Amino acid sequence: MNLKQRITIDPEICHGKPCIRGMRWPVEVILDLLGSGMSVEDILEDHKELEKEDILASLHFAKLSLSGQMVKDVA
Repeated sequence: MNLKQRITIDPEICHGKPCIRGMRWPVEVILDLLGSGMSVEDILEDHKELEKEDILASLHFAKLSLSGQMVKDVA
């Protein structure tokens, strides 16, 4: 998965937190929604601007971050 297409980091957006495609959707918010029990389908239905690949990229980004691996594909 090419995270650079889905996860962006811009100091001008959400204080430089990793976000979905330059939008004001931090990865941590996607993880919070999933953690609250919402399904991928629920999230996509409520937020039409998001795509399934955005949610999968958020999970992949979190996994890489927690594993201690460098997340090189995000800039």
